[in-house]
Amino acid sequence: MVAFVTGGAGFIGSALVRQLVAAGEDVVTIDKLTYAGNLDNLAPVAGSNHHRFEQADICDGPAMRALFARHQPHAVYHLAAESHVDRSIDGPMDFVRTNVVGTATLLEAATEYWRGLDAAAKAAFRFLNVSTDEVYGELGETGLFGENSSYRPNSPYAASKAGADHFTRAWFRTYGLPILVSNCGNNYGPYQFPEKLIPLTTLNALEGRRLPVYGKGTQVRDWIHVDDHAAALRAMVERGRPGETYLIGGRGERRNIDIVRTICSLLDEIAPDQAPHEKLIEYVTDRPGHDARYAIDASKCERELGWKPAVLLEQGLRDTVRWYLANRDWCARAAQVYDRGRIGLTK
Repeated sequence: MVAFVTGGAGFIGSALVRQLVAAGEDVVTIDKLTYAGNLDNLAPVAGSNHHRFEQADICDGPAMRALFARHQPHAVYHLAAESHVDRSIDGPMDFVRTNVVGTATLLEAATEYWRGLDAAAKAAFRFLNVSTDEVYGELGETGLFGENSSYRPNSPYAASKAGADHFTRAWFRTYGLPILVSNCGNNYGPYQFPEKLIPLTTLNALEGRRLPVYGKGTQVRDWIHVDDHAAALRAMVERGRPGETYLIGGRGERRNIDIVRTICSLLDEIAPDQAPHEKLIEYVTDRPGHDARYAIDASKCERELGWKPAVLLEQGLRDTVRWYLANRDWCARAAQVYDRGRIGLTK
C-alpha cells in the first residue's frame, strides 16, 4: 500500500507526508522543487523506510507514467500547485501550466495505471485533488460556502484551481476514475513559506520590518491548522465516497487585521524586543480583485468522515509563532529565494 503525495515538499504536502509516515504508511513524495518546495520540510521523515522522494514535474507525462509503474500506488494525494494569489497576478501562465495542464497530465497517467489494476485494487484506488475555497469567489457579510456553491473565481490562481477541479470531476464522469475533490480554507502552521500572511507578519515583526496589511485589513478568511487539514485529507481517502466533494474548514473566521494584531500581541509577550509590534503595521495598496470574505460549511466532512478540527486558532497561532522563533535557520534558508518584498500589483 503506497500513497503518492504530489507537492509533498511544500507546506501542506509535507504536513500530510509527515502524518502518513507517522501512521506507518509507505509514501512517495513527488515534487518539482520550485521556490516553495523545500526538502527541509521532509527532514523529520528523511531516515524513514516508509518514505521515498522523487523529483519530478507533474506536467511530464512520461515521468508520471513511469512513477506509477514503478511504485504501484493505491492512492494519489494531489497537492502540487502554484498557490500564491499575488504571484498569479504577476505570472498567470505558470499557474495555468502547473495547476491545469499538470493536473490533467497526472489524471491521464493515473487513469492509464488504474485501468491495468485487478478488480479489487481498481475499486480501492483513490485520486484526491486538493483545492481551495477561492474557486467560489467571495461571500457577502453572511453565509457559508458549501459543496453546491457556484464557481466564481476572481484571481488567476483561483481560476486555475477551478480548472483543476473541473478536469478531476470530468475524469470521474467520463472515465470512471475514482476521484475526490477537497476545497479548504486558509492554512497556517509550521513550515509555511514566508510569502503568506502569518509567517510574513511573524518574521517581519521579529526583524522590526513593516507589517504590510492590504487595504484596511477587513478581508475575512476561514483559518485551519495544517495538521487538521492533513487529517481531513487522510479521512477523505479512507472513508470518502468516489466522485464527491468535501469542504474542509476550521471554524476560524477572522479579519486579516485581527490576525496581524494577534501575532503582534503574541510577539510582545514572547519576543518583546520590538514591542509594541503593532507600531510596525502599515496599510498598503490592496490586492487587485481582492475577495472580501471566505467562510466554509464543513458539516458534510464532519458528518460523513467523522473528522473535526482539533486545533483552536488561538493556540495554533501561538504554537506557530513559537515554531518560527525556534527555527530561524529554516527561515534564513527560505529568505535566500524570497526577500519578502511586495509582489502582485498590476503593472
